[in-house]
Amino acid sequence: MRDILKTEELDIPEGVTVEIKSRVIKVTGPRGTLTKNVRHVDMDIRAVKSGKDKIKVTLAVWQGGRKHIACLRTIRSLINNMVIGVTKGFQYKMRAVYAHFPVNCIIQEQGQSLEIRNFLGEKTVRHVKMLDGVTISESKAQKDELILEGNDIENVSQSAASIQGSCRVRNKDIRKFLDGIYVSDRTTIIQD
Repeated sequence: MRDILKTEELDIPEGVTVEIKSRVIKVTGPRGTLTKNVRHVDMDIRAVKSGKDKIKVTLAVWQGGRKHIACLRTIRSLINNMVIGVTKGFQYKMRAVYAHFPVNCIIQEQGQSLEIRNFLGEKTVRHVKMLDGVTISESKAQKDELILEGNDIENVSQSAASIQGSCRVRNKDIRKFLDGIYVSDRTTIIQD
């Protein structure tokens, strides 16, 4: 069953500009600029002025199947996350968890990379580089807490996943060995 036309709309707040040219979306706001290429998805994406200084992004799929129509909401969410990124920014908090050997996290290159030592008492030193636009810092309020900040949610969350993935327990019962560095909180940098 194909629908003739399905549409989604997204209101853009003041102070944010959206440029769309051949399915390359560029969002500019007070915190910077984000660009996303969505040429792999076949849909109409338009920035439409509605009323006084109001911009609306309209997404449309013609003659789309079920999977194709599902892409509408996905692209809408991508654009919304870009808007939140350039206005508020994204912040992930991570906690180092250990039972016996204290995990030692050392931030290097002005918050561009992380060095993990003494994980499960191992001599191996783990290095994790942050992706573009992501900075890592130690929390002042909480012990063994890392704070990742950036505008692009994909880069911030992938950097957090890389840290968590580097501390996987191997050749032991993971129900017993719960050591690692885990995401404890996901928020925006600027709170409402």
